[in-house]
Amino acid sequence: MLNPVFTPFPVLTTERLLLRRFTQDDAADLFEMRANEEVMKYIARPICKTLDDAVALIDVIDKLLEGNDGITWCICLKNSNKYIGSIGFWRIEKNNHRAEIGYLLNPAYQGKGLMQEAVEAVIRYGFEVIGLHSVQANVQPENAGSVNLLLKNGFVKEAHFREDHWHKDHFADTMIFSLLTKH
Repeated sequence: MLNPVFTPFPVLTTERLLLRRFTQDDAADLFEMRANEEVMKYIARPICKTLDDAVALIDVIDKLLEGNDGITWCICLKNSNKYIGSIGFWRIEKNNHRAEIGYLLNPAYQGKGLMQEAVEAVIRYGFEVIGLHSVQANVQPENAGSVNLLLKNGFVKEAHFREDHWHKDHFADTMIFSLLTKH
């Protein structure tokens, strides 16, 4: 069985990014992003309605981290400590050595290859440090940017479930992608 330990918190760096632990100081920026309907269009999570919702979300992130059940990094530009997005493994299946990756990036920073850097760093950490065998991503087919990001990183489409979940005001499809560790 997988036994991840996230203490001390693993700070990751890329050419342009710093991936660090969330703090309550990030709540206002997190709220701004998670309250944006366009940003949350494909995210199957409630939109933040108040700053307290963002504070509570950071508390949930911390509880998952403390239980070694999930890890979420705050994405910042290397020359700044300001939140521009998040990425992490929020569902770790310890018996199966599998985790689900999720990510979110401020639209002002999209299309610059930043999430590509973050995904590469987090996947490497998942395979080399946590000891994952596979990483899964659940994506709505309309989210072309996310689908392309996954394919660029070697993910393979495993399944397409038609209208398998209620998303905001309609039934939506889910595509499941996965990436296996290199043996």
